[in-house]
Formats: sequence, structure tokens, C-alpha cells
Amino acid sequence: MEHTYRLVISCPDGVGIVAKVSNFLSTYNGWITEASHHSDTHSGWFFMRHEIKANSIPFGLEQFRAAFAPIAREFNMNWRITDSAQPKKVVLMCSKESHCVADLLHRWQSKELNVEIVAVVSNHDDLRRMVEWHDIPYHHVPVSKDNREEAFAHIEDLFEQYQVDVVVLARYMQVLPPELCAKYAGKVINIHHSFLPSFAGARPYHQAYSRGVKLIGATCHYVTQDLDEGPIIEQSVIRITHRDTTDDMVRLGKDVEKSVLARGLRSHIEDRVITHENKTVVFD
Repeated sequence: MEHTYRLVISCPDGVGIVAKVSNFLSTYNGWITEASHHSDTHSGWFFMRHEIKANSIPFGLEQFRAAFAPIAREFNMNWRITDSAQPKKVVLMCSKESHCVADLLHRWQSKELNVEIVAVVSNHDDLRRMVEWHDIPYHHVPVSKDNREEAFAHIEDLFEQYQVDVVVLARYMQVLPPELCAKYAGKVINIHHSFLPSFAGARPYHQAYSRGVKLIGATCHYVTQDLDEGPIIEQSVIRITHRDTTDDMVRLGKDVEKSVLARGLRSHIEDRVITHENKTVVFD
């Protein structure tokens, strides 16, 4: 994989933004290998992502940030620059369902996902052997109505211990406390086994069966304090018929969940997702 820097920007729309950024990069012989732009006429915001050959720039990220800061101030930019050579540290969280965790572990081990999975945290002990077979630490943190505060304080300590960049709720069937959601805003990704905003909350396949839908789906989204209402990163659906039972829907839905979560996580770790208000721009 080519070593690149990823420059990601969102700001109020206006004239001269692309020219200014391009001129800055050209001044330092920056070689752009990928450029994506989007202007949202409704909100009046502009979104940009550039990949730049790292070896074409004569300095590192800290010097880049210092040199680019005046342009960022001029255009009131929200921006970040990241290094593709520094994989993001990921903690997976799960309960008893194994399909999403197993899929992500496989993609990680086969180097399809350029991340460092530093640990798995679960409120059950069922998946320990599978995870530890991959030589990844497994932390069993039971959660009940009597110990929620203590349990999530422990989980927060684990996040800090591992210096986590991304938390993936891979069918973790507990609701994170509002304080944890706020602290890690934009860094916690969930897979919901429904095509949101339809059938939010518990037992969505049973809700869908009762409604007689012809399409079921899955939604990868950022976690916020409002359950299943965070910015959506990725979605997909599969067609079903009146013949399908809830068990059929669960079975069919698992394949959709795995692929949607993997695609959403890939977009996030490649810095392709920009959040604005409660929506996302995802550059492919």
C-alpha cells in the first residue's frame, strides 16, 4: 500500500477553497493521488478529501499542520491530516453473536483492513476462545442493572489503556452511557440489524416480520446519546418474501450486517467519512 497523507476538510462553502489548498500543496511539491470534493447547496458547506504521496512532501505531519494552519483559519475549516502508515487502534465490542467479530478478525488477519485490533471487550465469555486464537486480548466485563456504572468505568479505563482510536460495536447488545458516547463522539461505530430509521431498538427482525416488509437491511452508524439515531455511514438491503420466517430473516440479515459493518469501518479508517450535523459525506 502506497504511503500517503490524508487531508480531510469541511468548511463554509465559498470561492477559492480548492485553489488555495491545491496551491499550498503545489508549493511543497505535494503529489495528489486522489481528490474528492462535495458542495452541499442546502447547508452551504463544502467537503474535501485529498490523498498525497507522503514522500513528495518535504516534512512530516506536525510541520504540515503548522504550515497549513493559516489557510484553515482563513476559511474557517474543520480539518485533519492523517498518515496511512499509522494504522488506527481498534477495540471490538461484542456479546454472544459471533458473525460480525469473526468477519472483522478474518479481514484484519488477511490484511484487508489496515488496522491494529488491540482488544475485544464483551459482556459475555462465549467468544473468548475464538478471539484468543487470533492472539488478541479478550476482556470479559459483565454488565447488569446493578453494576452498569462500575462496568462502564472499567470499559472506559480499557479504552484509555489501549489508547483506542476506534470502537466497533460488533453486535454488542448493551447501550453505552451518554458520557462515554460524548467522550468518544465520532469514534464509536455500531452495526444495527435494520435499515434505519425503520425498526430502531430491540428485536428489529421481529418488528420487520410483524410489519410484513419485503426488504430487510443493516445500518452502520456512529453512536450518539440518542439510541440508533447517529450519523449513518453505510447501509444495504436484501429482498425477502412472505415465505421467510423470523429465523430466515435473521440468517439472511447476518450476511448483510457483516458486509455493511466492514464497509463502514473501512470508510472510517481510510478517513473517507466527514460528519456534518447528523449526516455524513462518504467519499468512495
